[in-house]
Amino acid sequence: MKIDDSKNKQNLQELLDTRDFVQHISVDCVIFGFHKGIMKVLLLKYHDLDLCSLPGGFVFNDEDLHDAAVRVLYERTHLSNIFLEQFQTFGDRNRTENNAHRVLLASKHIEVPKDHWTFQRFITVGYCSLIDFSLVDTFPNNMIEECKWFEVNNLPKMAFDHEEIIKKGLEFIRRNIDTQIVASSLLPEKFTMKELQTVYEIVLDEKFRRNNFQRKILALNSLERLEKLFDGSANKAPYLYKFADKKLYELL
Repeated sequence: MKIDDSKNKQNLQELLDTRDFVQHISVDCVIFGFHKGIMKVLLLKYHDLDLCSLPGGFVFNDEDLHDAAVRVLYERTHLSNIFLEQFQTFGDRNRTENNAHRVLLASKHIEVPKDHWTFQRFITVGYCSLIDFSLVDTFPNNMIEECKWFEVNNLPKMAFDHEEIIKKGLEFIRRNIDTQIVASSLLPEKFTMKELQTVYEIVLDEKFRRNNFQRKILALNSLERLEKLFDGSANKAPYLYKFADKKLYELL
């Protein structure tokens, strides 16, 4: 999807004055990666506030829900061409009780009516993805917030119910790990079974016996075996593999 920069709401006051959004609906993106064997999630850290949130935003009246998620993710993180999957809707009536919008606006000395639309109840649709940590180095500069990676097992204080959304997003990634790894670009085009096993073990946070893992993966019929990897060592050369259906997950 091509991002429409004309809808990029950089100015907070402009956002507050906008009435072109679908009422009471938002999207939140849970972006996972890992670094040095540790699972992490991409969050927005608000300047001058002890508070973080997921990259999220509102849905314009003239755009589809998935397009809104793609746009919002790009606006908040500059990430594009990400394989996003919708995983759950969050609609508890008290989910925005610790209203981060009020805290943020107060910190910026911006006054709006108490019944402003940003303070009303919102149902949010969660989207998630597993991406290559090393490819993310173009976070936008913003006077309000900055993008940072945080360990999923050591989250900071979160806005709204975003800690719960992260938990559910991670559960979804783990249930759908086969699809996510194919689409994530976490591995080179050609990889060894050991490299693939390492990714599974980090994401699932568990260890596998080599033979059991190989048998399980090959039974999925999602890999194409290639030539052997000869590196000059005395060890037995392992086979290289590639995903047979990789093109199914490439974004246009």
